[in-house]
Amino acid sequence: MNAPANIQTVRAIEAGGTVPLRPLDLAIVVVQGFSHLALHAYIEPFRIANTLSPVPLFRCQIAGLSDRPVIGANGLAIAVDTTTEDLSAANCNGFRFDHLVIVAGEPVHQQLTPQLNAFLRSVARRGISISAIGTASWLLAESGLLGDTRCTIHWSRLAAFSEIFHRPRIRDSLFVKDGQYSTCAGELAAFDLAVDLIGSHAGVVIAQEVCRHATVDGQRSGSNRQTGPSGLAFAGVSEKLVAAMQVMEENVEVPLTMDEVAKVVGISRRQLERLFATHIGITPVRHYLKIRVDRARRLVEGTRMPLIEVAIACGFVSASHFSKCFRVIHGITPQQCRLALPAWVGPGLDSC
Repeated sequence: MNAPANIQTVRAIEAGGTVPLRPLDLAIVVVQGFSHLALHAYIEPFRIANTLSPVPLFRCQIAGLSDRPVIGANGLAIAVDTTTEDLSAANCNGFRFDHLVIVAGEPVHQQLTPQLNAFLRSVARRGISISAIGTASWLLAESGLLGDTRCTIHWSRLAAFSEIFHRPRIRDSLFVKDGQYSTCAGELAAFDLAVDLIGSHAGVVIAQEVCRHATVDGQRSGSNRQTGPSGLAFAGVSEKLVAAMQVMEENVEVPLTMDEVAKVVGISRRQLERLFATHIGITPVRHYLKIRVDRARRLVEGTRMPLIEVAIACGFVSASHFSKCFRVIHGITPQQCRLALPAWVGPGLDSC
């Protein structure tokens, strides 16, 4: 919707504080296979902010590795305004380039070309702020830029990321800002990252108005978990149940006993079993096993780690026990799962 700014809104914004002296220039690099949902969830808040303000607040340019249109994951192409080569110049047609944003897709391990790597490192050396959306966090880690920075990535890549890149401190969050770098889970979380930048540059009043205009009930905090505990739907029924699920999810490599889980949550083992039987319909032991096997499947599909290392990372003491449990939960063995992988999952995911 391209409705003009409401006069009352403009007056409220003007009363809420001073307007920035000049627009913030955003260069948004889209990489083949990018998510259109993430891209537009990030861009639209800036357009809305501009319509709400008496003066332009943000200028966005879409950039590509070449001047050809870039095809997204849904097969639709988007034209680019400029290229990374042009952006490497000190001043690109008056575009001052204050902030770099990267929106990547799959297969992410094939996307860090020498050209993109050199561009990212040159931007970092210039001290320009960089935001990575979705799987783009992988590119920053692979380029060596993240170091021991706190960061996040889309939940489907969390397990693989944490096993492959040991220095960055990965978080299961919507978005994380740490120094020069901001990382975001992607998809609709890109909206929250954009609103956070709007609040920093143009003030909280405009950020709030952007949310209201987009019919969003306020911006979500970056520290919010991406998916929440697997039992979030039961939060209103039993906080202890959700707490127990979260304890299980946080202790995968070295599993706790049910007595230990119950003790951490502050209930007896019998109460724990009753909660799972009443609300989930399975035992806590079975639920815990599923959490560990689901994490193992993400590692099998997202990395080239040897299967025995996957087993150990998910708390299994032997390959045979791991294979048996995997088959019970998913109906196939870990070996069969890996053989069924798409062609793009290949060498390169086992090292950074």
